Amino acid sequence: MSHAALETDLPARAHHLPAAGVVVVSVALLALAPEQFGDAGRLAAVLALQLLLVAAWVTATGIRGFVGSLGIGAAAAISADLLMVLPEEPRLDGLLVVLGAGFLVMVVHQMLRPAPRRYLVASLAGVVLLVCAVCALSFLLTLGRVDDGPRAVTTAVLAAGAALLAGHLVDLVLPRPTLADGVPRGLLGLLLAVLAAVGVLVLRQQPDGLEEQLSAGTAGAVLGVVTALMAVGASYVVAERPQRGWALPVVQAVLPLAAVAPIAYSVALQVPL
Repeated sequence: MSHAALETDLPARAHHLPAAGVVVVSVALLALAPEQFGDAGRLAAVLALQLLLVAAWVTATGIRGFVGSLGIGAAAAISADLLMVLPEEPRLDGLLVVLGAGFLVMVVHQMLRPAPRRYLVASLAGVVLLVCAVCALSFLLTLGRVDDGPRAVTTAVLAAGAALLAGHLVDLVLPRPTLADGVPRGLLGLLLAVLAAVGVLVLRQQPDGLEEQLSAGTAGAVLGVVTALMAVGASYVVAERPQRGWALPVVQAVLPLAAVAPIAYSVALQVPL
């Protein structure tokens, strides 16, 4: 690593502690708002995190076409949420409409930028990932409407939150063996993050027999692996654009929660969470 790179790297505390704080707030919002306000609370919590992720992602990654990207992300979030909560029966096919129409709007938006349209492909890719992420968070709304869905949402969010916190705190102290140069994440933190998610599932389910224990452990491992890997991916974004501020910790916290939401929906249809 060059001397210049070392000078611009964020300290480990700045990389991990703000993100851990945002994780705590995000998980508390997703877990407590539905307890107090029911489905309306869940909708408000999901939408708040979606809009926060939109603003943070566009700010942190430096996507060109700033205002348009904000509008596309916000419109996708609102549209996806409405399509998840308005139908009498929960359906996922509405998300295909959001993704399909959204992709067309994204392409046109980048085409309409003034010449010379630098970083067009990178900016388009960034907005595509953003729209996919906000649509993924909408899965929590659909999951909350199925049988035992509210409990499943809470369990999945707590498991993901435990994995994120474990990963950040372990990597703050001992990011070894290092997964990549310049990224303060280690294999130990990754493994303990997965174990933290497994622990949450086991505690929430309190399985009796061996089959139930294996089921809970497997579900926790799946949620933990997805969350931990996406958390490491978010750290790559921080390593590429090391800057202090509010945006990067939000990306580190909310993007993994978005990634795990569709997986939680799929797992909950197979085993109780």
